[in-house]
Amino acid sequence: MKRPVPVESASASIDEKIKELGDWRGTTLSQIRALIKQADPEVVEELKWRKPSNPAGVPVWYHDGIICTGETYVNHVRLTFAKGASLKDPSGLFNSGLGGNVRRAIDIHEGDKVDEAALKDLIRAAVALNLKGQNKKKPKPKPRRASSKRAG
Repeated sequence: MKRPVPVESASASIDEKIKELGDWRGTTLSQIRALIKQADPEVVEELKWRKPSNPAGVPVWYHDGIICTGETYVNHVRLTFAKGASLKDPSGLFNSGLGGNVRRAIDIHEGDKVDEAALKDLIRAAVALNLKGQNKKKPKPKPRRASSKRAG
């Protein structure tokens, strides 16, 4: 059974990941991270999905469920919203994963300008959606009918 990584340790690991990138991707991930924290001061961050091909793992931001992940690739930084397909995106930030039924992503390339206000709005909307989902009551199971087997 895996134990959760303490928040301080996860934050320090994300700091290290950003430092190790050492280029525009680290700067972009740091900027995105700051915007997420500004939009939701109660956000919890973790570093998940460490594997040999990605030993640094993937930063994940939570508030009563996953808000988004921050993945780094050679040519872009991808911010994937776990429930992005359910979010309104009036500013058109989502530019990746548009055909999916659940997730949506924002790919940020070197030199791209991030619409900070629109991103904060999207983060707040994702948190609100998570909170709304937490408040839903689970449906009561339907009563089972007694089996009427006939002796035959």
